[in-house]
Amino acid sequence: MEDLLAARLQMAISLGFHIIFACIGMAMPFLMAIAEYKWIKTGEQVYQDLAKAWSKGVAIFFATGAVSGTVLSFELGLLWPTFMEHAGPIFGMPFSWEGTAFFVEAIALGLFLYGWDKLKPWVHWGTGLVVGISGVASGIFVVAANAWMNSPAGFDWVNGEAINIDPVAAMFNDAWASQAIHMTIAAFVATGFGVAGLHALLLLKDRNNLFHRKALKIALAIGAVAAILQPISGDYSAKDVAERQPAKLAALESHFETERGADLIIGGIPDEENREVHFAIRIPGMLSFLAHGDLNAEVIGLEEFPEDEWPPVLVTHIAFQIMVGAGFLMMFVGLLYLFFYWKKKHLLFRRWFLWLVGICTPLGFIAVEAGWTVTEVGRQPWIIYEIMKTEDALSSMPGLQYPLYLIIALYLLLTVIVSWLMYRQVITLSDRYQTANLKAETDAD
Repeated sequence: MEDLLAARLQMAISLGFHIIFACIGMAMPFLMAIAEYKWIKTGEQVYQDLAKAWSKGVAIFFATGAVSGTVLSFELGLLWPTFMEHAGPIFGMPFSWEGTAFFVEAIALGLFLYGWDKLKPWVHWGTGLVVGISGVASGIFVVAANAWMNSPAGFDWVNGEAINIDPVAAMFNDAWASQAIHMTIAAFVATGFGVAGLHALLLLKDRNNLFHRKALKIALAIGAVAAILQPISGDYSAKDVAERQPAKLAALESHFETERGADLIIGGIPDEENREVHFAIRIPGMLSFLAHGDLNAEVIGLEEFPEDEWPPVLVTHIAFQIMVGAGFLMMFVGLLYLFFYWKKKHLLFRRWFLWLVGICTPLGFIAVEAGWTVTEVGRQPWIIYEIMKTEDALSSMPGLQYPLYLIIALYLLLTVIVSWLMYRQVITLSDRYQTANLKAETDAD
C-alpha cells in the first residue's frame, strides 16, 4: 500500500469514528436537559430516569470522543508534518478555543453527573445546558479549522512561506459560517434520529413502555425540527461552495462542461473518461438555480480545471447523493411525526411508524459521514485549497500502513465497548418500565 493512501485512510477512519462521538457530544446534552426540565416541571419520575440514562451516555461518548480527538491531533503532526509546520501558527487559535470549551464541558458534566442531590434543581439543570453549549462550541471551533483548509485566509503566501499572519481572520474565514451551521444542524439530526430510532426499535417489543415512549417523543422532536432546517443550511452551503470551490461543486454534481441553465443531476454513475453520467435523472436549469439563484446562470464545469486537479468525481458524487437522499428521507419522517403529534397522536406508536423511525436510526450518521466525504475528498488534491497539495504535506516516514492497521483494530475494539456500554445503560432502565408494571399511558402529555 502506498504511504499517501495509507495516511489518507488512517485520517479518514479516525475522523469517521470521531465525528460520530463529536455529533453525539454536541446534541445529546440537550436531550438530557429537556428530560430534566420536564421532570422539574411535571415531577414525573420517568423524565428524571431519562435524564440520568442519557447523561451516562453523554459521559461515555465524552470519554471516547476525548480519546479519538487526541488521536487525530497526533495524526496531524505525525502524518502531515509539512502541513502543520505552515498551518499551525495560522489556524491554531480555534484549536486552543476548542480546548477551552472542552475543559468547560468536562467541569459542567462532572457537576451534572454528581450533583443530583447536591445542587438545586434549576442550578443542576443549568449545568446540563452548559455541557450542551460548550459541546456545540467545541464542535464549531474544530469546524472553523477545517473551513480554513477549504477557504485559506489570514496570511500571505510568499515563496512557499506564510507571512503577515492574522489568526482571527483565519478563524473567521469565508467558509466558517456555512460549514459551522450545516455541521451543527447535522449533529442534531443524526443524534435525534439515532436516539429516537433506538427507542422505536425497543418499543416494537413493548409498545406501552413509558420510558421508550417519552424518549422517542423528545428525541424525534429534536431530530424532526433539525431535519426540516437542514435543507436550508444545505442551500446556503451549496451557494458558498459554488462561489469558492467550483471544482468541488462540479465534482459532487458530476458537471463536466461549463454551461448556462445547467441541469441538476439526481443519482447516476459518473464516467470520467467519457465525461458523462449514466442512469441519472436530470432537472433542467435547477443546478444553476441552486448554485446561483438563477435558472440561466453559468455553472463552471470540470473542463475548466487541469485533470490532475480534479477531485475524485465518483466518490464525491456518490457521497453527495447519499447525504442528500438520507437527509430528505429524515425530513419526510420528521414532517410525518410533527403532523401525527399535532393531528393524529394515535398513530405515533403504530408498528409501521415505529419501523419507519427505526430504519432511520443510522441514517443521520450515514449522512454525516457522506457529508464529510464530500468536504474532504471534494477538496482533493489540495490539503490547503490552492496553496498546498496533500501529497506535498505527507510525512517521509516509511511503513505508514502499520499504524493504519493499528488504528483499525483500536476503533473496532472501541466500537464494541461503547456499543455494549450503551446497550447496558438503556436496557437497565428500560426494564423498570415494562408494560406489566405500568398504568395505561394517555396522550395528554
